[in-house]
Amino acid sequence: MGKRLKESLAQNKLVRVFGMGQMCHPKFVDIIGQHGGYDAVWLDQEHAGLSITQIEQASMAARAVGIDSFVRLAPTDYATVMRPLEAGAGGIMAAQVRSAAQAEEVMQWAKFYPRGLRGVNGSGVDGRYATMPMPDYMKQANEETFVAIQIEHIGAVEEVEKIAALKDVDVLFIGPADLGQSMGIVGDWDNARIWQAIERVAKAARTNGIHWAILPRNQAYAKRCVDLGCKMLSVGLDVWAIQRGLKAFLAEFESL
Repeated sequence: MGKRLKESLAQNKLVRVFGMGQMCHPKFVDIIGQHGGYDAVWLDQEHAGLSITQIEQASMAARAVGIDSFVRLAPTDYATVMRPLEAGAGGIMAAQVRSAAQAEEVMQWAKFYPRGLRGVNGSGVDGRYATMPMPDYMKQANEETFVAIQIEHIGAVEEVEKIAALKDVDVLFIGPADLGQSMGIVGDWDNARIWQAIERVAKAARTNGIHWAILPRNQAYAKRCVDLGCKMLSVGLDVWAIQRGLKAFLAEFESL
């Protein structure tokens, strides 16, 4: 169910994704899909604490408008990784990963045998509610499930070459704010040390034939990342969209 993202990245296309957490609602997903220009929504269970029902409904809305979905989560155990997939999300993004060993554990939880040992239950959305033969279900899930590993801690940067080399990792997703915090740099996304870390991630991804992503602070930041080979931009968050829309409305009628 992460097929669109995986295929687009395999074709070396620049993909755009939209983050949803505080305002996660199927109608919002529908609006994004109808508007066009986005390839996927990512649902922030890490910070917003989304319920499985919310993930199910948002994923269903994404499928209805032809875009992908994946869930950012804190990978504390196999059930945390597995449940969004059974709820219909096209993939997962593991937050706060700090080592190659932890990233490999995520892969084991996200993939079935022979790649991993994800808990088997074909009665979810991804198994077409128990209508797919088990071997077909497991094979399709392994092929289509999108997995991103967040590089948002200096510990992950120091092992990024090993993380990028892990089988079936699709994307290394940089979180500049948390990365800077872990380096003792707060609020300075343009700090030279942060850019050195980004360049190291970009090189590791390129060397291993995978892609990397980022949530850029502005267009100039995004362009610099694209010039470094970034193929996935997280362009906007739900709360940002609301704030910018309100600001635009007030500015339009300010003279009154």
